[in-house]
Amino acid sequence: MMLNKKLIIPFSVLALLVASRLIPHPPNFTPVIAIAVMCSYFFKNKYISLSVLFLSMFLSDVFIGFYQNMYVVYLSLLLIVYFFSIVKNKITSKNLFIFCFIGSLIFFLVSNFGVWAFGGMYEKNFDGLIYCYFLAIPFFTNTFLSTVFFSYVALFSYNGCYKKFT
Repeated sequence: MMLNKKLIIPFSVLALLVASRLIPHPPNFTPVIAIAVMCSYFFKNKYISLSVLFLSMFLSDVFIGFYQNMYVVYLSLLLIVYFFSIVKNKITSKNLFIFCFIGSLIFFLVSNFGVWAFGGMYEKNFDGLIYCYFLAIPFFTNTFLSTVFFSYVALFSYNGCYKKFT
């Protein structure tokens, strides 16, 4: 029995995301946010986009281990997929860089807010929140660079595969 050609891309994305989180990589340098940005472009249906993203995240978290504030990370990814499901028809190679910045920024703001709000490392006041964001800036660099890199790889690969498999 031959696999439906339209399922090759979602399963490939799922496998890539799971594998990327399991192999050694620099901190915050994974395709997770790139996939969240590109899911709506890939699948056109936000429920399929969310399913692929969250299933892959959950499967890799099973192997990596569950962590504090995991739900905040998932919430940030949900917000990214939701935002990009609205603008999916506007994603092009020309504006993808800006969209990568927006996706990375959403992740940065939401996930670090969760670290501040639910962790014990920072004072629970405005200064503590600003300090949390300040200390997270070095991680934003890898987040943004990996989002740009993997988003462009995904866009060009998808466009090439889509023409070949559909």
